[in-house]
Amino acid sequence: MAKLIHDRSFDPRHGEAVEVADGVRRLTVANPGPFTFHGTNTYLVGERDVVVIDPGPQDAPHLDAILRATAGARIAAILVSHTHKDHSPAAADLRARTGAPVYGCGPHRAARGLALGEINPLDASCDLDYRPDRVLVDGERITLGGAVFEAVETPGHTANHLAFALPDEGILFSADHVMVWSTSIVAPPDGSMQAYMDSLDKLLARSEDLYFPGHGGPVRAAADYVTALKVHRHDRERAILDALGRGPGAIRALVDTIYKGLDPALKPAAALSVFAQIENLVDRGLVACAGTPTLNSEYRLT
Repeated sequence: MAKLIHDRSFDPRHGEAVEVADGVRRLTVANPGPFTFHGTNTYLVGERDVVVIDPGPQDAPHLDAILRATAGARIAAILVSHTHKDHSPAAADLRARTGAPVYGCGPHRAARGLALGEINPLDASCDLDYRPDRVLVDGERITLGGAVFEAVETPGHTANHLAFALPDEGILFSADHVMVWSTSIVAPPDGSMQAYMDSLDKLLARSEDLYFPGHGGPVRAAADYVTALKVHRHDRERAILDALGRGPGAIRALVDTIYKGLDPALKPAAALSVFAQIENLVDRGLVACAGTPTLNSEYRLT
């Protein structure tokens, strides 16, 4: 059985364009945190004609670093994977500075509507001002800067999440869907656990085996790692079912049971992840609650 092993050995070298593959460089924003690791990765693909993938947050030093790294070249396009504020806001600034078009995911949307009285805890993290020049759809191939990119819809972390493949090179820019330093946050209502798992299966059906993620270092032997991610999520699901098998419980109690020793600062994110698992279990008829499922509901096995 595949065992999930994270690799946190990553040197961000903030402000420096680091070559990570032939014709691919990485710039990491100096925005470290519990959910961004050492910072958000921007990728520069090409030399004379450069494609910028996920230009990052509104951060003047990082924008300047992108412009320095591409001095003497033409920015052919800006690709955006999803609309979290650490990935997409700089697209508008970079477009204004260079005239390069913005392609990629559509405007931000949630995976489902809000329940009556529900407040979206993720609103503050979403870039609602993002406006692409062109929305790419699943399987669409586009030649930019001499390279062929394929858009791969990978909803789960967000409903509009895209990965970008360089199929001829066996490379996938996986953004926040697959990362080697940590599992991805899947948090309702923006995220969906079923969509996330389906997206993992989609990647397993592809041939790319080197991923460059939105945070942290590269994912090598990607098929093995994605398989381990699936096993990990199924293990979490079994832990939830086992806990509820001992009696009904709320999500906060489940977090305390399943994530023993977790940093208290990370418990809200863990609660959202458990909520995503619970929603999926409710949809499959394995778990129930009174009324619409919420973060504060009490859950039981059916």
